[in-house]
Amino acid sequence: MRSTEVTQHAIPDQDLESRVIDDHHQAIKLWLRMLACTTRIESVVRNRLRSEFTTTLPRFDLLSQLEREPDGLTMGELSQRLMVTGGNVTGVTDQLEAEGLVKRTPHPHDRRVSSVQLTPAGKRQFRRMAAVHEQWVIELFAGWSAQEKSQVYALLAGLKKHLGDVDPALPKRNKSKKETA
Repeated sequence: MRSTEVTQHAIPDQDLESRVIDDHHQAIKLWLRMLACTTRIESVVRNRLRSEFTTTLPRFDLLSQLEREPDGLTMGELSQRLMVTGGNVTGVTDQLEAEGLVKRTPHPHDRRVSSVQLTPAGKRQFRRMAAVHEQWVIELFAGWSAQEKSQVYALLAGLKKHLGDVDPALPKRNKSKKETA
């Protein structure tokens, strides 16, 4: 093992970004920095969801998608929006249904398809979690001023547009009212 490898293993808080060297291209450094920050934020959120609500991020994400669609979503739509396999969606949905947080209703024109909706208990539980989740995210970004957040948001919007232009095959999402505001 080289000395740099020993040093990296000795420090528990290492991530891919910390292994970047001066010779790496600026774009690689930036990408790894963004990935490191995203991973750390996600880790905090996962841990807090587990400890404060005894739930997981996939369960929270599924409830979040359903909260935005009061008429419900099909399992296929959930799978597509969550970017996971149908099997993953089925497993999470089964758990949430057993807890009374979601319900399945048959599709009116295709009996092979069912729609998943939040139950009243699911709506209450999600809204409680979402309010706390919002405060966590605010806390995690508190290191930036409002102006810095606006600047980063605008820069990332430009990058997102560029990425869509580079690979037009990437799925395009319909903008929600909040995103266009």
